[in-house]
Amino acid sequence: MNAPFDHAAKLGIVPVIAIERASDAIALADALLEGGLPLAEITFRTVAAAEVIAIMAEKRPELLVGAGTILTPEALAAAIGAGARFGLAPGFDAEIVAAAKTRNFPFAPGIMTPSDLTAVSRKGLKLAKFFPAKAAGGPAMLEAISAPFAHLGTRFVPTGGVSIDNMHEWLKLGAVAAVGGTWIATKADIGEGRWTDITAKARAAVARARDVREANR
Repeated sequence: MNAPFDHAAKLGIVPVIAIERASDAIALADALLEGGLPLAEITFRTVAAAEVIAIMAEKRPELLVGAGTILTPEALAAAIGAGARFGLAPGFDAEIVAAAKTRNFPFAPGIMTPSDLTAVSRKGLKLAKFFPAKAAGGPAMLEAISAPFAHLGTRFVPTGGVSIDNMHEWLKLGAVAAVGGTWIATKADIGEGRWTDITAKARAAVARARDVREANR
C-alpha cells in the first residue's frame, strides 16, 4: 500500500462521509481532528463533494482527505483536481483504475466476488474496498473469497453495514487494513451541526480499532 492507505491502516478506520453543504467542511474537519481521526473519505454522492475536498485540503492540510464513490473518469479527475490524496470506489472499473495509475493516484476499487478480486489482482493492486460488506456475507465471506489471494498480500477496507459494535469482527481478520465507518459522521449529524457527537464517535472508533488490534497481536 502507498502512504495514504498505510496511514488509514494504522488508524484502522476510514470515516465515509456524504456532505451536502460546502459551508460545513471546516466544522466537519475540525470535529474529526478533535476526535483523533485525521482522515476522511468524502463521497461523490453529493454535488458539494469536490468543493468540500478542496476546502479541507487547503484549510486543514493536517486532515488526510480522500474521495469516495468514484464512478467515472470525470469524478476521478475532479477529485484529484480538488486535492484528494486517495480515492475509493464501490466497484471495479478498468478505465478508472488505469487513469488513477497514470496519475499516480492511490486508488482502491470495490470488490464483492472472486472474479472482482481477480480483476484487481491482475492490475497489481494491493488494496480493495469490500462492498457492501454486511450484505455480501460479512467477515466470513471476505475471509473465504480472499483466501486464494492471500499470497499476493491483498488487503481490504470493508464498508457497508460496519458499526462500532461489529467492527472488531472485521479488524481481527489479517486481510483487513481498515473498516469504512459511515456511522461516524452521518448526513443528519452534519446537517444538524452535531459536531461534538461526531467528535465523540470518531474518538470511540479510533479507540475501538486500537483495542481490537492490540488484542489480536
